[in-house]
Amino acid sequence: MYNKLSDAIKAANYSFALRKTVAVAGTAATLALMGMTSQVHAQAAAEAEEITVTGIRGALKNAVDIKRNATAIVDAVSAEDVGKLPDSDVGQSLGRIPGITVARSFGQGASVSIRGAAPQMTLVQLNGHSVASTGWFDQVPVDRSFNYSMLPSELIGGMEVYKSSQADLAEGGIGGTVNVKTRKPLDLDSGEAFVGVKAGTGTIADDITPELSGLYSWKNEGETFGILVAGATVEGDYIRRGDETDVGWSSAVVPSTFIQERERTALNVTAQFKPTENLEFGAQILTMKLVGDNTNNGLYLFAGATPWGLSNGAVCGHTNSNGVCDKYTVPSKIATGGWGSDTSLFGQTWGRKAEMTSDSYDFNAAYTGDGFKATASIGKTESDGGSALTLNYSYFNGVAGFNMPHFTGTVDATGKQIKITPTSDLNQSLNNYAKSLNPEGWAVQRGPVSDEESYGQFDIDFDLDLGAIKSFKVGVRTTDNDLVKEGYKGILKDNMTPTAATELFGGSIELGNEGYKAPKPKLDAMVNAVMGGLDRWIYQRSAYKALNEKNNSVYGMFTFEAEGVKGNFGLRYVETEATSSSYKIDGTPLATGDFDGDKYYSKSRSNDKASYHDVLPSVNVSFDLTDELVLRATASQAINRPSYDNMFTAATQVGYQDTIAGNETLVTGNVGLKPMKSSQADLGLEYYYGDGNLVSVTYFVKDISNFVTSSNSFHQSIGLVSPDSKKDDWTVTKYVNAGGGEIDGLELQWNHAFGNGFGTSINYTYANGTAPAVSYADNINVFTESSKNSANLVGYWENDTFSARAAYNWRSKYMVREMPFYYGNRWHDAFGTLDLSFGWHVTENINVTLEATNVLEEDDIQYGAADKSTGLKKDLYAGYPAWSFKGEARYVLGANFKF
Repeated sequence: MYNKLSDAIKAANYSFALRKTVAVAGTAATLALMGMTSQVHAQAAAEAEEITVTGIRGALKNAVDIKRNATAIVDAVSAEDVGKLPDSDVGQSLGRIPGITVARSFGQGASVSIRGAAPQMTLVQLNGHSVASTGWFDQVPVDRSFNYSMLPSELIGGMEVYKSSQADLAEGGIGGTVNVKTRKPLDLDSGEAFVGVKAGTGTIADDITPELSGLYSWKNEGETFGILVAGATVEGDYIRRGDETDVGWSSAVVPSTFIQERERTALNVTAQFKPTENLEFGAQILTMKLVGDNTNNGLYLFAGATPWGLSNGAVCGHTNSNGVCDKYTVPSKIATGGWGSDTSLFGQTWGRKAEMTSDSYDFNAAYTGDGFKATASIGKTESDGGSALTLNYSYFNGVAGFNMPHFTGTVDATGKQIKITPTSDLNQSLNNYAKSLNPEGWAVQRGPVSDEESYGQFDIDFDLDLGAIKSFKVGVRTTDNDLVKEGYKGILKDNMTPTAATELFGGSIELGNEGYKAPKPKLDAMVNAVMGGLDRWIYQRSAYKALNEKNNSVYGMFTFEAEGVKGNFGLRYVETEATSSSYKIDGTPLATGDFDGDKYYSKSRSNDKASYHDVLPSVNVSFDLTDELVLRATASQAINRPSYDNMFTAATQVGYQDTIAGNETLVTGNVGLKPMKSSQADLGLEYYYGDGNLVSVTYFVKDISNFVTSSNSFHQSIGLVSPDSKKDDWTVTKYVNAGGGEIDGLELQWNHAFGNGFGTSINYTYANGTAPAVSYADNINVFTESSKNSANLVGYWENDTFSARAAYNWRSKYMVREMPFYYGNRWHDAFGTLDLSFGWHVTENINVTLEATNVLEEDDIQYGAADKSTGLKKDLYAGYPAWSFKGEARYVLGANFKF
């Protein structure tokens, strides 16, 4: 495995095609190359006098200094000033670091992969402690990753990414550990404050999105007590337009538009008390809230066959290698009895009231004595999420009052994006709808999720004088986590009064890439109609999932330093006890008032328990070969605990009672899953020259064992007959530990500031990851959300008054996997974004900014990956275009005032 260096170097040198890179590279390179009129090494003379560097260059220099002084492999993002992270999106800023790729979810950077590992293998901490995070709607998997879209960039002082492990780092990150750092009042001037205002708009969601942020820090004259308050809020719509497929249901092609009424607020309060030079106390409260009420509007074109298999006259012109018709024509309008037997359109609106909160409370103390420093902290982090209400309104002929248009034309799905060529008018208005409507009773539900963790930690660092051994650090940490996921089915009144369509809709929206017009739903009106007609909620025993996990750890770590060498080595011992609670399928018949899907589920909860322990060694060494040249080497073992979804012993039904026969799946977790374990190493060479300039190359390798895999058994009897198939015929998926995976690769990095305000930051990462194919329903041996190639090209210019930056971020294709399997496993096409930012320092205290993201309007393209033998839905077969959404450019004008 360690002999793969030469292969990785060869692979890193091959030419990977960056779409649109010529134009982008020109933009970034022009900024950098214009600065080459002064010689690189001519800077040395100018650096004889120490100068405080600020702005873009100052932030990059600070990040380079952190990397230079660390004993482990550490990269960082530093704020340019109070309230000014380099990017307005936290995930976007992390994505500029070599080895890190960011997956966007609903328009924002949401999850982070480090060096080819899945996002679930990244440990995220806030000032060294965990942050609870749940999904903002009920179909988000419950895992250990953190949703970065919750965190405003204005509240952050910087972020450090540990790519190698060391004994005093909390366990849980095979890919690495991201530590988000907020500011402290005793580190700032008393009375320091800023206020930021922004207004943004986009090429799709063209309304004005207001943003407001601010910070105030105060400390007394003796600098023994200080308090800092910071907050941020943003409000506006996010709109995602594109074409989806549902081949398994009537060969449907679905132009769709998702509209999220997004509100994000965050408040951070930090206090410090330092009564003596040796003693310090601190407290922090961080509360975050993301409101994501939304509608998902789909227009179904039944191009191949109607829902019950009746021919609608479609002619198949081409079938792909997996046997899926990917080009067909509907030659003429057919109407022989309404819904289920004609070519009329079917439309629907899914609506959700959804939000996620995350609150963290930390209390800490530190005492510095004669030859030692002791620190302690206790705290709690908690999150609530899921959907408060899910509803559905459907629009189709066959119901009195509807007169939906008919689809005729051609659908071409032979490429990566679906092309629809209609020969009929697909636009809709309220004239096509019934005068009054009722919601679909089968769809009314809610699914709350809660996550809460309490923690305590104590560390003591002893100074030593044992030759090269300089210190010994020892510590203990304990956490207690409770996670609960529930479900409720809403029952509507039999005599529910329909609501006038004019109350439920107002204005129009565009659907899909082609922009077909449809009435725009009013979510609040739909919610009021559902709640007004609600008779009762039924608790779903089958949806209940709970997990308690207690983790304890203890570590010891020595640091050493001698002439030209420094580092650390140590051990970390961890132990875990887990209990999963659920209702089992045991043949219990339904009682009056029970939810239909709870048939055969027990009336009482059962607990399943498991435990494990492990020892994790680590060593980090850096050698100063010269004053500028550093050789860095690390070796360690790290673990990644299984996803919560994998540990739930509750049997989850997928496809039950959804009108589609044959997709019934039962997914069963395993609380006894062991954590994945990685034996990993790094070897890096770093050249530091000038003031904040860096050239580096790092080779990394991870050998991951104890992988969590899924075991699928087809045509199983579980004692539950599906109302769709009328059979007890299920696919049963269970999670087990089996097999292993490997990741190795190279990171290349160059940061350079020229002598005339120009500078550049360029990096490239090659990550070759191989995971067990049996781990995934698609049977493809790549890590989730792992790109083999990724790159950043950044060029900037700044002086005392103006600044400009062009940044292009690109990653090769990666696999998207979502629960449930029905929605699936698909390739996300290679993706690159060009972002621009401009700044004007009007005065010493006033700045004006203009930010433009994804100015090339790169589309979000996803397509099938699996072979038909996997049993996944046809949309996910290799070569079939599953989803494609229009790329949106966003423009934000802002001003901030510093006092």
